[in-house]
Amino acid sequence: MTSNPNPRSTSLRSYPVNSPEAAARIIALTMLADGHLSQSELDVLHRRGGCEQLGLEPDRLHDVLLALCEDLLHGAQISWSEACKVDPHALSQLMSEIDDPGLRERVLALCVQVAEADQHVSDGESLLLVHAVEQWGLHARMFRPRAAASEPPHLRAS
Repeated sequence: MTSNPNPRSTSLRSYPVNSPEAAARIIALTMLADGHLSQSELDVLHRRGGCEQLGLEPDRLHDVLLALCEDLLHGAQISWSEACKVDPHALSQLMSEIDDPGLRERVLALCVQVAEADQHVSDGESLLLVHAVEQWGLHARMFRPRAAASEPPHLRAS
């Protein structure tokens, strides 16, 4: 058995590519990225129809969240406040389980809404969002929906 050169490395279970569970796990990680799960994050996901957008049964969100917590806590002997931190390689593997462009946009939009639910975007949430934008090549899409919605109709690009 070889030793792990990075004791903080996190081993996460894998889900089928573009599966509702793979998408929900990224959103769940966003929920935990600030070190705690808040009711406002769950509420915004419910109000936005997040499970329905992902094709996920609402009960499965709980299962995915629990599995993620188990993976994070199993991956390293660290305190809960640090448990939400995932090494960049593992995060890249997580993000690579979503390769459908439309699903990537839906997941990112839900992640942003979850991160903003408590009126504060933490460093952990910000790092996760930036990683998703960079890995998925969604730089231009990140700001387009809000900017277009706030412009008067006669100024919107056609």
